[in-house]
Amino acid sequence: MSITAAQVNELRKITGAGMMDCKNALVESNGDMEQAIDILRKKGQKVAAKRADREANEGVVVSKTSDDHSYAGLVMVNCETDFVAKNQDFIKYAHNILDLAIANKSQDAEAVKHLELNGRTVADTLTDQTGIIGEKIDMGAFHKIEAAFTSAYIHPGNRLATIVGFNKKVDGLDQIGREIAMQIAAMDPVAIDQADVPEDIIRREIEIGMEQARNEGKPEAMLEKIAQGKLGKFYRESTLLNQEFIRDNKKTVRQYLVETDKDLTVVAFKRVMLGA
Repeated sequence: MSITAAQVNELRKITGAGMMDCKNALVESNGDMEQAIDILRKKGQKVAAKRADREANEGVVVSKTSDDHSYAGLVMVNCETDFVAKNQDFIKYAHNILDLAIANKSQDAEAVKHLELNGRTVADTLTDQTGIIGEKIDMGAFHKIEAAFTSAYIHPGNRLATIVGFNKKVDGLDQIGREIAMQIAAMDPVAIDQADVPEDIIRREIEIGMEQARNEGKPEAMLEKIAQGKLGKFYRESTLLNQEFIRDNKKTVRQYLVETDKDLTVVAFKRVMLGA
């Protein structure tokens, strides 16, 4: 299969690996980007866990909670250029859609698109905006959480936002909730706790861990045990409650929450970033 320079450059941006390593991985995977990433990981090449620099459609991502914090919403509105994404009217438009969704406690993206905004459905206003701005405008994502208490965070620049739900209300949860929402933005967990990690991700991490150990010359009989050890590290780094708390790395997020209330925990979260 013919591999293009554009494919090699994209893989290089995602992983940070060398040009030839990227090309060889793409050849081996017949151009499959995700498989190529796994090939590089297995060979021990540098791979960025976060794909913040990957090229993607432009737009804004915003999040907010209802006044009583029982509902949180997050919406991504896409456009074609960074120039439009930074326009204050465009940012306000995204917030107007989100406010409408929160007021109606919308359950999914289709429900949001059928809501009325200034006498037009949201779907119609997206088409209107395309005509006005001269770029394709679309609602790329919508997520909601309903819980005893919810929090939201928008990272400066409106390219990354999070929402998080807790199992109960406690004093000081306004600040605590924001800190956990920021933790999710910064550390990009794959699940709340170890038991919540999908089986396909676990299998993938074990496979990668075994291949890494094999490439390091470790005995075949030891590969699975070594991979399980690497999996433990993955759980600590990639599950929210087991991550080091960014405000105090001497404690985990779970420990931080328990210090506030022994039963306080996270029940749901969503994280959306442009291009991820």
